[in-house]
Amino acid sequence: MAADRTSVRRRMRERLRHLSLRDSLTLGLPAIALVAGAFWLAAQFIRPAPPDYLVLSSGAEGGAYQMYAARYKPILERDGIELRELPSAGALENLQRLCDPDSGVDVAFVQGGLADGVNRDDLVSLGSFYVEPLWVFYRGKQTLDRLTQLKGKRIAIGPEGSGTRVLALELLRANGIDERNARLLPLSGMEAVAALREGGVDVVFTVGPAQSSTVWAALYTPGVRIMDFAQAEAYVRRFPYLSAVTLPRGGVDLERDVPPHDVRLVATMATLVARESTHPALISLLLQAASEVHGQPGLFQRPGEFPNAQQVDFPLSPEADRYYKSGPSFLRRYLPFWAAVLVERLIVLLIPVIAVLFPLMRVLPVIYAWRVRARIYKWYGELKFLEAEIEENPAGASREDWLARLDDLEERVHNIPTPLMYTNQLYILREHIGLVRNRVLRIGAPS
Repeated sequence: MAADRTSVRRRMRERLRHLSLRDSLTLGLPAIALVAGAFWLAAQFIRPAPPDYLVLSSGAEGGAYQMYAARYKPILERDGIELRELPSAGALENLQRLCDPDSGVDVAFVQGGLADGVNRDDLVSLGSFYVEPLWVFYRGKQTLDRLTQLKGKRIAIGPEGSGTRVLALELLRANGIDERNARLLPLSGMEAVAALREGGVDVVFTVGPAQSSTVWAALYTPGVRIMDFAQAEAYVRRFPYLSAVTLPRGGVDLERDVPPHDVRLVATMATLVARESTHPALISLLLQAASEVHGQPGLFQRPGEFPNAQQVDFPLSPEADRYYKSGPSFLRRYLPFWAAVLVERLIVLLIPVIAVLFPLMRVLPVIYAWRVRARIYKWYGELKFLEAEIEENPAGASREDWLARLDDLEERVHNIPTPLMYTNQLYILREHIGLVRNRVLRIGAPS
């Protein structure tokens, strides 16, 4: 007998556990599907992990663009990113590479003003990085301070594809100088300085910072002078991408007094332009490297002035805009690059999941309780209909028939699948069935 009771109890416990699992799965599986859907939806908007390299189109051998690319490289390598540099003829070729989807270039140096007329939705600017003055070096006893004085001279304006050539041609044309009244030569860099020193050319145009090898060599070449732009402000008014800057006396070399007087120059802005598809994490990392390289004071800039979001020819990258407003993200300030990227991607994934999960955690218990109680409350309706029938017509059936119907109802209630925590509701219903049974037993009983 005791063994039978133990067996019954075991079967009852198994049945209750089975019922609880079934109810849980009925609600849990749709909830899991909803959370999985949120994961999938978030995954459609999250970029893959950034590649471990960045392709940068720099410039001519020994030029400023190459110099700065070489300085970026070890900074990026600290965070495990390889900078693959592709030399070029200059800023114009860099822009052409960016416009070519098959070039493989992610980012490139572009001279301010070159993008005039180039309308590309797939290119974004990373900001302005440093001032690039136009240097005009010449030989001779005559002092030159206007470009109109260069008519009839041999002028090195840089090779095809260089930003120097584009700017030189534009300014020379504005002064009525072209191939008909001057000899324009495709020389640049140290080759142009050597030709100037040896008398092969009369004038050299070059664009770049004072630290570039070309400018440095020309400043220290005996007999070579630098043109003081007397009309600098006029050029700035006519060409909006230009600015007027002053090279102060002794700014290059105080001991040797180089230059020996203030020199007015016109300057453009060196910018970095990227494909819109370049990974935002790499853009942020490159901007951090640029801040380290270009943030120092110089002849034409104050500490921390560069890089900045001013004077850009293409729409500013959203990642660059965030960087200039608030600096590196919180995670990238305190975590290694790879760890910060991983956490940021996980956050993007988890936000929509959490947005779905928290409401589900509040709603699911309510729905679960409603489902269980609904199975019990349905039989309250049956009991109420039976009680109303007894009250309206107690003689409509014999007492035994009424009791049989109540017994049948109680048996069905006893078999309602109910989790253990809601069995109190079941017992209350059975008590109410007992109340109606007592009422039936009083039918026909002597008073």
